[in-house]
Amino acid sequence: MPRIVRLALVLAMCGGIAPALAGQDCAGRLGTSRVMEVDPAGLQVGTKHFPQTLDLADKEVVLTFDDGPLPATTPGVLKALARECVRATFFVIGRNAAAHPDLVRREIAEGHTVGHHSMTHPMTLADMPYDKAVADIEKGLKADERAAYGEAGAQPRVPFFRFPGFGSSPELLDYLKRRGIGVFGADLWASDWNPMTPQEQLDLVMARLDHAGRGIILFHDTRGQTLKMLPAFLAALKEKGYRVVHIVPSPARTAAVPR
Repeated sequence: MPRIVRLALVLAMCGGIAPALAGQDCAGRLGTSRVMEVDPAGLQVGTKHFPQTLDLADKEVVLTFDDGPLPATTPGVLKALARECVRATFFVIGRNAAAHPDLVRREIAEGHTVGHHSMTHPMTLADMPYDKAVADIEKGLKADERAAYGEAGAQPRVPFFRFPGFGSSPELLDYLKRRGIGVFGADLWASDWNPMTPQEQLDLVMARLDHAGRGIILFHDTRGQTLKMLPAFLAALKEKGYRVVHIVPSPARTAAVPR
């Protein structure tokens, strides 16, 4: 079975994909090298946050984008990814997802993974009272689910979460573990919360990636400088022989909602 067809089938099982993906011609483009099914049970990955990360080979990268969606920038990010047949993971904020459900559905329709990033992006959840932090997490999960699929059940379809500012606590990590929701940090980032030119950002992230050799990369699809940098970044990945890995959740398991 051709690689792109396998990719389409896996993504279709994880919440929907544009039917055209299976027949998309990605010859000569960066492309998506492989799909990694990730078991969310007890998952805590990303060496900027945890001692361990995903089992990536040398020169394999996972592209992630936080804080969207926003109409001013997210469509351009999606367009740049589509031009290179690249699949990414978007950790969306619940209030943004609720405001722009069309963009969340577009991310899914174009084959990307949509994870969760709390309802309001507090800095940080760890600094809030436990019950309020849990409420913000749960409100975000429900808002994202309603935006993406029209309804929210007890368990999110994609049980991937990233803490805003990596601000976790042992109690919140334990809560998500009991919920069966995996937690993603990152292995490197573009520091795109700091103002800089697209070229400066490209130079910075490529230097960090060349040093690390692989890893989960954190961007923000809400940043104009990241949008402007992205085509050159994808070209640099291709030129240097990096390969994009797309993460999806492994088949769902039953998980109880903690009381």
